[in-house]
Amino acid sequence: MFHKIPLVFLLLCTCWHAQAQDVPDMWTKSAGNNNSHPGLQWFQDAKFGLFIHWGLYSKLAGRWKDSSYYGSGEWIMNRAKAPAAEYARVAKTFNPTGFDATTWAQTAKESGIRYMVITAKHHEGFSMYDSKVTDFDIVDASPYRKDPMKALSRACNAAGIRFGFYYSQFLDWHEPNGGGNSWDFTTKEKDYQQYYRTKSIPQLKELLTNYGPLGLVWFDMPGGLTTAQTKQMIDSLRLLQPNCLFSSRVGHDLGDYRDFGDSEVPPVPIAGAWESIYTHNDSWGYIQHDLNFKSPGEIIHLLSNVASKGGNLMLNVGPDGDGKWPAYSIAYLKATGKWLEQYGESIYGTTYGLISAQPWGVTTSKPGKLFLHVWQKPSNGQLRVPGITAKIKSVKILGTAKKLTWKQLPEETVITLPATLPDSRNTVLVMEYSGIQPDLSQLRTQTVSSDYPQAEIPAVWAVFNGAAKNKLFTYSHYFGDWKHDNCATGMQDAGDALVFPLEVQDAGDYKIILDYACEPASASQQGVVTLYGQQLSFLTLNTGTYNSHQPLLFIQHAVGIIHIDKAGKQNLAVRPVAGNKKELFWLRKIILQPVK
Repeated sequence: MFHKIPLVFLLLCTCWHAQAQDVPDMWTKSAGNNNSHPGLQWFQDAKFGLFIHWGLYSKLAGRWKDSSYYGSGEWIMNRAKAPAAEYARVAKTFNPTGFDATTWAQTAKESGIRYMVITAKHHEGFSMYDSKVTDFDIVDASPYRKDPMKALSRACNAAGIRFGFYYSQFLDWHEPNGGGNSWDFTTKEKDYQQYYRTKSIPQLKELLTNYGPLGLVWFDMPGGLTTAQTKQMIDSLRLLQPNCLFSSRVGHDLGDYRDFGDSEVPPVPIAGAWESIYTHNDSWGYIQHDLNFKSPGEIIHLLSNVASKGGNLMLNVGPDGDGKWPAYSIAYLKATGKWLEQYGESIYGTTYGLISAQPWGVTTSKPGKLFLHVWQKPSNGQLRVPGITAKIKSVKILGTAKKLTWKQLPEETVITLPATLPDSRNTVLVMEYSGIQPDLSQLRTQTVSSDYPQAEIPAVWAVFNGAAKNKLFTYSHYFGDWKHDNCATGMQDAGDALVFPLEVQDAGDYKIILDYACEPASASQQGVVTLYGQQLSFLTLNTGTYNSHQPLLFIQHAVGIIHIDKAGKQNLAVRPVAGNKKELFWLRKIILQPVK
């Protein structure tokens, strides 16, 4: 993926193309080449989905006996090593009389949601629908005695929302032959094939038979099947609903679209149908003491960022044991829906932006239209958009008739913004044009301007030399609260350099900050930042040892100030000095702050 160039080469315009396999996988989540599937078009147009994790764990609300748990409440049975028979007794008190399918569907519609996926069975093994395969379900084992999925399927259909099920096909901690429960059952004695034959596949067939047309089945935790066996399972399920999509976590590259790891967004635009999944707070299943909800502004930025890369966002809500959504989820999702009422055209049915991310925000695209998502207004009110060579017809604030003035120059277009933007979180401009606009989404050259507090440039946009390479680091805060960062690694010798092609819009002094993680063995090694003969030397600082189940700590290390004489294209390089014994660090991004 990363091309190598001599350090003396002045990069004027470098583009590169990312393929799906270039971003490291955390899960078995690659999708096949099923580009002709009839469901892919609605899926790629939908852009905004709602995930719902609801089960017995919702009743527990993050507590088992006298202990509270944080992160991934749906894993509480596993984390507490609760005996299957004892855990099953929770069903006797699970009576979600507050559940109202019409309210759920209406709230989703008001939030701008286009598809909904809900847990039919999670790893705990409890079925949230009327299953004839087992009595361990909401109709037979709980006092509720009704099938909420029937009502929810009908309500979503009435609201125009595509409906789908999550199904944990391998992990089942309730069943002796299901995957995962080693504290009750002996792993070497498990018969996974028997589990698939008697529960997993029959239940999937129930879901595809009894709940009307499904938009998708969201598989999770593949295991226990070979490629041939997985294909045989999928083929048998497709006979029931040929138009239904299957997620990539069905395993063996046999899914119809790609799901990234939990809370992961690829760093660059990715071709094909794909999805990012995020929790609204820090857990998928309801935890009463988890109040770390993403604000409407954070959701809007996340949604527009994912869309700018060409994907869908599926945001999760965890209802409580009574069947009620958290109040913050209702309020903040509806606020997002209000934003989409005006700016939805810039999300739904779009493709990735033809212009790479800028200091002011990101872009999305439709034929003849470029949508400019302005997250941050430039201090001088002049929005500079590089690389527009198609003939511009108009620039307006989306959803209004208000036309803005603009000037199209050979290398950039300058748009005069109003004194106050209608939405400080994300005001979207629509630029309509005629002719062909080149796809510059993979352009490495990144913009630096004194009209913004700073320019943050991810390491993935550098040109990698020598042994330098990209690596995805996955780690967690709370249990299952996954984070993902792409970093430049392998930099030990002087030739292992990163070259950042910059488009500097304003001359002046800039403070250079390196954002990195550094293990103890790599600390106190010397590196250097160079720009046109100027040099900033530094020693790496210890940030701690990497552990995938603990926070990975990064430091923003200010290494000095560089003066840029004139605006234009520049190359900034970061490299080790000769004689280092270990790799320098794991560089996440560089930051350039204009000195004022």
